[in-house]
Amino acid sequence: MEQAGANLDRVLVLEMVRVTEAAAIAASRLIGRGDEKAADAAAVEAMRLAFNDLYMDGTVVIGEGERDEAPMLYIGEKVGSAIGKGPRIDIALDPLEGTTITAKAGPNALAVLAIAEEGGLLNAPDVYMDKLAVGPGYPDGVIDLDRSVRDNVSAVATAKGVEPHEIIVCVLDRPRHEKLITELRAIGCGIMLIPDGDVAGVIATTDPETTIDIYMGSGGAPEGVLACAALRCVGGQFKGRLLFRNDDERQRARKWGITDFDKIYDLKDLAKGDCIFAATGVTDGSLLDGVKRLPGGKLTTESVVMRASTGTVRWVKGEHRTRGPSEKG
Repeated sequence: MEQAGANLDRVLVLEMVRVTEAAAIAASRLIGRGDEKAADAAAVEAMRLAFNDLYMDGTVVIGEGERDEAPMLYIGEKVGSAIGKGPRIDIALDPLEGTTITAKAGPNALAVLAIAEEGGLLNAPDVYMDKLAVGPGYPDGVIDLDRSVRDNVSAVATAKGVEPHEIIVCVLDRPRHEKLITELRAIGCGIMLIPDGDVAGVIATTDPETTIDIYMGSGGAPEGVLACAALRCVGGQFKGRLLFRNDDERQRARKWGITDFDKIYDLKDLAKGDCIFAATGVTDGSLLDGVKRLPGGKLTTESVVMRASTGTVRWVKGEHRTRGPSEKG
């Protein structure tokens, strides 16, 4: 048994999948119903209940907000069946990454979870983060937030052995990215605009089948931590810098011990040591199929679970029987 990840050995990898499956199945009942809050609430409640069966002393470090904003899975909440006696685990989660996607029945909605040994995941404040990511196989330092958009695209293209116009960049479709998109268009490279779900967008850089080479743009800092946990398992590079719009956001960062507001975070600054990352598809997407409801009261799920210490990636297809109206619990 390796020492670096000894605590995580007590938490079975497949147990993480059961947690994300529970959240995805609950959220899937609200696909296309136009109610973002209801879909998110269903996922949160299901994920919180699933944690009760896990033997660990877990602390939510990336969650649904602070205690006065979220009734459960808030930052600092203790979860697990062995609080005070089990292995101490940091938890980053997003029970429904893509609430708007789910409400509109769009692609790439996920239930996402990452765990690490205590202290392994950054307590990222709920602010924006400028993000830059590539998949595995590139030389160290191929991307740099202090370089221009053109220089980063050119560096990746050179390392890949192609011309800059052959690179495809994934960007969140937001008004704040208008300048970035204009710069990318001037280079001539392809742009995959996504409506939401930048965790899936970052992870897509690791899968050649998506054809995405680079992820660029700003999104939530907590989602950056989740994406880095996945990259720690499968390889890749990530650069992030927190973006603050006002003093209130800076004060929020100070609360979590962040004082260097100009720091550029590397992959291991956000997720270090042994990590386990799990995700289950809610709606169909580039990473995973969504929840499917079949005749006879059955449904199917597709999940992925990864572990940093072993580099293992498992794709898990589940078939579940829904409870009948007369069944309890």
